[in-house]
Amino acid sequence: MRRVVVVTTGGTIASRWQGKGYAADAAGQDVLAAADLPEDVTTEVVDLFTVNSPRLTTAHQITLLRAVHEVLEDPGVDGVVVTHGTDTLEESAFLLDLHHADRRPVVFTGAQRPLEDAEGDAAGNLYDALLTAASVEDLGTLAVFAGRIHAARGTIKTHTTAPDAFHDPSCDAVGKVGWGRVTVRRRPERTEALPLPPVEAPLPRVDMVMHHADADPLLFDAAVEAGARGIVLVATGAGNATPAFTEAVTRAVGRGVLVALTTRVPAGPVTPIYTGGGAVDLIEAGAVPTGSLRAGQSRMAVLAALMSSTDTAERTATLRRIADPSGAPVPA
Repeated sequence: MRRVVVVTTGGTIASRWQGKGYAADAAGQDVLAAADLPEDVTTEVVDLFTVNSPRLTTAHQITLLRAVHEVLEDPGVDGVVVTHGTDTLEESAFLLDLHHADRRPVVFTGAQRPLEDAEGDAAGNLYDALLTAASVEDLGTLAVFAGRIHAARGTIKTHTTAPDAFHDPSCDAVGKVGWGRVTVRRRPERTEALPLPPVEAPLPRVDMVMHHADADPLLFDAAVEAGARGIVLVATGAGNATPAFTEAVTRAVGRGVLVALTTRVPAGPVTPIYTGGGAVDLIEAGAVPTGSLRAGQSRMAVLAALMSSTDTAERTATLRRIADPSGAPVPA
């Protein structure tokens, strides 16, 4: 028998009708009762919290990180499944992956339809996640939805309501689940796991600012003044903004703020091609390009880097390593 611990956090998979809409309120055992268990798998439930994932905070995510590590302290556990709301699942899964050194898998899943929906996807996703958690190893943190197994890195929610809502726009799925069988097609690129942040570590403010036509750095500067220790600049194209943003990045980095550079384009890496406020200038000003990581996961990368050290140079180096797991040179 394979022993899988299910850590529940709420989300649509735990949501029931509240009179005018759905909200998470089901306990983990109620969620598990909606699904069949794979053969030779036993489960235990840890009810961590029950919230809709747009309401998650950094404190929630760090609590989840620590809870999963505590579960894996038991050598008798073969894998972990985390049930999670889909809105911010990509962020929590990536944060856990950045700190996950164990060969045993942590598998995130959820649902696009509420628990009580007779034609919902909760039961199928949960079955597939449990089977995956009981079958694979050394793949890090994964997300399982609609029969697909995705790496945490790069996987984002690509559809608001469709059951097959998660994809990595820049890379293929890790594998699939079907007919009671798990098939692994590739091994995810991953960075060396970071240690858990100290219990007393402050939870830094990390904001995101998007560039668009007519944008100026007002909101970027406001984030710095509000106390942000990290900012993700969501640029256009291959990572481009304006000279005014370049100046704002220079000012922020000079104050010790960790700035990450991503793009609002769904697929492809940030690439220094253009000057005149483009990625060439933004990187020269101190912004760290985050490759194919999009906004939410870039924010998790900045958060993890900030919690990894109190030294600005070490934090920047950590962010660079997270951004490029291949170890290729990253523009300075």
